Amino acid sequence: MSDEFKSALEQLSHWIGEYRDTVEEYPVYSQVRPGEILAQLPESLGDNADSFDKIFEDFKNIILPGITHWQHPKFFGYFPSNSSPPSVLAEMLISTLGVQGMSWATSPAATELELRMMDWLRELFGFPEGFSGVIQDSASNATLAAMIVAREKATDFKVNESGYHGQPQLVAYCSEEAHSSIEKAAKAIGLGHHNLRKIPVDDKQQMQIPLLRSAIEEDVQGGRKPFFVVGAFGTTGSTAVDNLQEIHLVSKEHGLWFHVDAAYAGSALVLPEMRSLASGIECADSIVVNPHKWLLTTFDCSAFFIRHKEALIRSFSLLPEYLKTPDCESAINFRDWGLGLGRRFRSLKLWFVLRWYGKKGIQSIIREHIDLGAKLEERIQESENFSLSAHRHFNLVCFRLNASDEANLSLMNRINQSGELFLSHTKLKDQIVLRMVVGQTDVSERHVTEAWNKIEEISREVLV
Repeated sequence: MSDEFKSALEQLSHWIGEYRDTVEEYPVYSQVRPGEILAQLPESLGDNADSFDKIFEDFKNIILPGITHWQHPKFFGYFPSNSSPPSVLAEMLISTLGVQGMSWATSPAATELELRMMDWLRELFGFPEGFSGVIQDSASNATLAAMIVAREKATDFKVNESGYHGQPQLVAYCSEEAHSSIEKAAKAIGLGHHNLRKIPVDDKQQMQIPLLRSAIEEDVQGGRKPFFVVGAFGTTGSTAVDNLQEIHLVSKEHGLWFHVDAAYAGSALVLPEMRSLASGIECADSIVVNPHKWLLTTFDCSAFFIRHKEALIRSFSLLPEYLKTPDCESAINFRDWGLGLGRRFRSLKLWFVLRWYGKKGIQSIIREHIDLGAKLEERIQESENFSLSAHRHFNLVCFRLNASDEANLSLMNRINQSGELFLSHTKLKDQIVLRMVVGQTDVSERHVTEAWNKIEEISREVLV
C-alpha cells in the first residue's frame, strides 16, 4: 500500500469521525441553488492527475455545500436513510474487498452470511420459518421480483417462455395510497398502468376490502385474470396499515399472490408489542422490509422474504456457460433470486449492525423513536394553530397548519430554507399535509423539542 493511500485513509477516517460528531452544525437541507454545483465542476477531465489533498479540498468546498444531510438528527422529511457507526465501518471493508457476490463460488462467505442474516431478520421480525430470504438493493426491485414470480405462477411459467400472447389479461391490485414502485413494477413487466387497480381507502387511509372484492369480481366476470395484490404495512404518505388478514382471505379465495410492502414500518416488528398490528402478514407470499431505512444499515439493503423460493429461482435462473462452476448445481447462487447478476456484499454491514447493537439495543432505539413520535403528537394536539391529519401508528406524524394549502407549503418551504430542520409533505383527503418522521439514528427529545419550537415560530410568521 502506497504512503499516499495510507495518508489519505487517515485523513478520510478522521474526517468521517468528525463529521458524525459535528453533523448538527451543517444546514439539514442544502442551501445551494440549481446549477450552482455544476458551475464549479470543470466541463472536461484534465490530462494530469490531482493529489488526494486537492480532491478532498474540492469535496469539502464544492460537494459538501450541496449535500442534504440525511444523517442530521433534525432530518424529519422522508423516511430516513439511516446509517450508524458499525454500518460505516462495514462499508469500508465492503469497498476494500470489492466482492461481487453473484454466486457461491465468487465468495462463499458472502452467500452464506446472507443466508444467516436473513434467518436472523426473519426471527427478529417474528416471521414464520416457511419464508426464505434474500437481500435486494431496494423495495422497488423486491416488489418487481414478487410481481414477476406471481405472473409466472399465474401463467404456469409460460410468459417467460413465450410472452403474453395467448395468455389471459392479468390484473393486479393495491390501495390508492400504495407506493409508486408498485405501478412501476406493473409497467416494467408489461402489465400496463390500466391493469393495476388502485383501490380507494377509508378515513384511516386503509384499503377498503369490499371495494377490493368488487374490483376482483368485476375483472373475473370480464374474463380477466386477477393474480397479484399488495397490502401495506405502513404506507408512504401516513404509515397507514391495511387490514392484512382480510386481504389474505381475499387473495386465498381468488388465488392471488399476496405481497406485503413493509419497506419502512416493517422494522417496528422487532418490537413484540407491534406485531398484532401486522396480523395476517405471516400469511403473505412475499414481504419486503428495508433495513436501510429504519434499521441503522446504510443504503442499500432491502430484505425480501418469499414463501416459494423454488418459483423465484425458476423465474430468474439462467446458466450461461461462463457462469458454470463445479458447485453451481448444489450451492445457493443469489444471482438466480432476482434481476441483477452483480451483487454487493450487503450482508456484511447487516451483520455488523445486528451484532453491534444486539436485539435489545435495536429494540430500544425503535421504541424510543416511536415514543418521540407520540410526544410530538401530544404537542400538536395541544396547539391552537395545528391539527393532526392521520392516525399515528409509528414515528411518523402527519399534521397541518389550520390554514390554506398554500400557507402549509409556505410554512414547509420556510422551515426547510432555514437549514435548521427538514420536513416533507403529502396529500391526504385532498389536503396538503406536513410529514415529520422522528427516526434518524441519533435523534433525541431535544431535537424534537427544538424542531417543534422552530415550526411554531415560523408558523406565526406565516399566519400574520
